[in-house]
Amino acid sequence: MSRASIATLVGLAGFLAYIVGVVTLADHVLQMHWAVQAVFFLVAGTVWALPASKLIIWAGSGRG
Repeated sequence: MSRASIATLVGLAGFLAYIVGVVTLADHVLQMHWAVQAVFFLVAGTVWALPASKLIIWAGSGRG
């Protein structure tokens, strides 16, 4: 199995798990002050990019 295939499977599974976690936490955050909500959604909306970029770099660094 190629790195790209592995990265796709791991990325999809990880992103799905991340979405489930964020949505679960969002249920609790929505009852808090709007400033807390803003920080939560700002962080939750951007923090996934670092592991995704590392995974993309890893997938593209090898041939096979």
